[in-house]
Amino acid sequence: MGKIADIVNRNLETIQDLRCLSVLMVSISSLISQRFQEQLVNKTEQLFDTIDSSQVNIARRIVQFLRNIKYSYYPLLERCNKVFLSNVNHLDLDSISKILSLYHSLQFHSFEFILMTKKRLTEMIPLFDYPASFVKLFVTLGPVAGPEEEKQLKSTILLMSEELTSQQALAVMGAMEEMESRNSRLIKKIASILHKHLDNYKPVELLRITQASIFLHFQSKELFVKLRELLLSYLKVSVIPSEISLLICALSMLPSPHLDEARISQIEAVLPQCDLNDLNSFATSVLRCIQYDHMYRNNIPGKQLKLLQKLDHYGRQRLQKCSSLNLLWEEVKSLKGDWFADSLLEETVVTLQRLMDEINYINVAGIASFISRTNYLSTSLLDGIASVVLQQIEKIHPFAILAIILPFSALNYDPPQRDEFFGTCLQCLNSYLSILDPLMLVFLGYSLATREYFSEDLLKAIFNIRFLAKLDSQLELLCSSLNMKVQFRLMELNRAVCLECPEYQIPWFHDRFCQQQYKKDFGSMNGAQQQIYKMLAEVLGGINFVKASVLTPYYYTIDFECILDKRKKPLPYGSHNTTLGKLPKIHSELNTQIAGSRLPPGAEKIALEFLDSRAFCRNIPHLKGKSAMKKRHLEILGYRVIQIPHFEWNSMALSTKNARMDYLRERIFGEGKSSS
Repeated sequence: MGKIADIVNRNLETIQDLRCLSVLMVSISSLISQRFQEQLVNKTEQLFDTIDSSQVNIARRIVQFLRNIKYSYYPLLERCNKVFLSNVNHLDLDSISKILSLYHSLQFHSFEFILMTKKRLTEMIPLFDYPASFVKLFVTLGPVAGPEEEKQLKSTILLMSEELTSQQALAVMGAMEEMESRNSRLIKKIASILHKHLDNYKPVELLRITQASIFLHFQSKELFVKLRELLLSYLKVSVIPSEISLLICALSMLPSPHLDEARISQIEAVLPQCDLNDLNSFATSVLRCIQYDHMYRNNIPGKQLKLLQKLDHYGRQRLQKCSSLNLLWEEVKSLKGDWFADSLLEETVVTLQRLMDEINYINVAGIASFISRTNYLSTSLLDGIASVVLQQIEKIHPFAILAIILPFSALNYDPPQRDEFFGTCLQCLNSYLSILDPLMLVFLGYSLATREYFSEDLLKAIFNIRFLAKLDSQLELLCSSLNMKVQFRLMELNRAVCLECPEYQIPWFHDRFCQQQYKKDFGSMNGAQQQIYKMLAEVLGGINFVKASVLTPYYYTIDFECILDKRKKPLPYGSHNTTLGKLPKIHSELNTQIAGSRLPPGAEKIALEFLDSRAFCRNIPHLKGKSAMKKRHLEILGYRVIQIPHFEWNSMALSTKNARMDYLRERIFGEGKSSS
């Protein structure tokens, strides 16, 4: 195969048949350099217009090649997607399943393709009455199926369950996890089939079974005992670091996790060979075991703590030795969890800063997305990202713009050339506003709104009947958690536009949605809020001078509210009783009038907000975008906003009740302007 790759390389300029080239590209994809990969991508772009729009197989092989080289090259993906869309009525189940699997690997989302294939797949439900094909249909359609289709799929697979092979049962279990299924009868049935075939599964499959069982809340002592036995038996003979890490991960997820000395020694032996993903997996597993030992055995073995220290050492060592941004990115792009954030995040950012000159149009969106997930504010990295965007915007695809903007939005940071940066990003998007997925447009609008950047063209593309109908169709395809997140972001964008850009005359249409959300129980105050509530009552002169959990116009919730007259004297509210620790009945002004409009002349409403660690960047006390936007909006609504950061309230300077009372008095009765 190496000789074939060399022949293709030497004759690439003369090749004019994309069908033959696409076959060769897939075959040699694992053997070629990055430079040769880029040459093949460029050649494919040149030849793409020479193929007929019905050539689905050529387009599929191109997407497969991009998946093989792990390159989400949007211009080619978009052109291949158009071929698939124009032939969707001729695609069979196998083709749809393969294309969606490739898209998932490349993290490429086409709402239009999913919507059209959902219709096609739904028509296939009555056509398959044998397990092999129906399982493939269940796995492909299930995650995007509506309630009626989902009911049909589950009832049919239940009838076929006795005929399922071990691999088919595993595929069904994975799909049910993705569907967030709570069908206990089907879960129990599939789990029993998995249990029966448990001896036949590979280590990575045992991990998938463990993860799915935990996620689907399936509890079976017999299954878990057998899983533990098999995982331990594999561990005794395993020498590959990645395999050992996934086996330890599966063991740590089972009830009563514990690492004995033999397992700890086995982990220590392979640490020098581990990449960051393996180290992170080991650390997450060890932390689970430590947490269990601490909670249920009231004991933390010293050897587990020493193992964590060794994991820290090897993680930092690997980062310090890293000399390639692309190699670093391959290891860190999927890292998450407490250990990475607490032990390696700072060193990772230092390494990214050291390799910052290697950021380019290919990797800039990925690096930006990683930074937004970490909540770590590195102004030099963000400035570097902004610089790359301004210099290489012609090579950056519009699909990448959301990921690029996210860290600036989430971390509340403007690069030096703020207006030019955001303007350039939006200019890149303008010709794609009618093409981008509705979900992406909503997130884009919200992200820009947090930075006080409102594009009239973008807002017109979002706030119209046709777009909102399209968004409703997409929401039906999403899991419940993502569905709710999108609806909240649309509401927050709607609120931001109404408050900050009334000249656009976009109506507020989220009353019903917000009322449904705020009917839910708000729970109890945390310890700091209880302290503040009690002390506010003393500072202001009584419980009737402060409201807790106030709902403002446009449905912001405020921890505490009080009113001062023009002489800065607190004004009382009506009588209300509150049991400490329990939130009182929500006080609300469920209309869109400005909060101060019914106050006595010269009086002011004060909003007091306790800000915990989630409101700030991880590394410095810098307010994040969402909290900064809330403060801005409350001020527009007529409030003087007093934000009480957790690091001030819990500081040594405020370690006594008197000091905290003085702090509250100073913030409330001091300068008559908003404080942060």
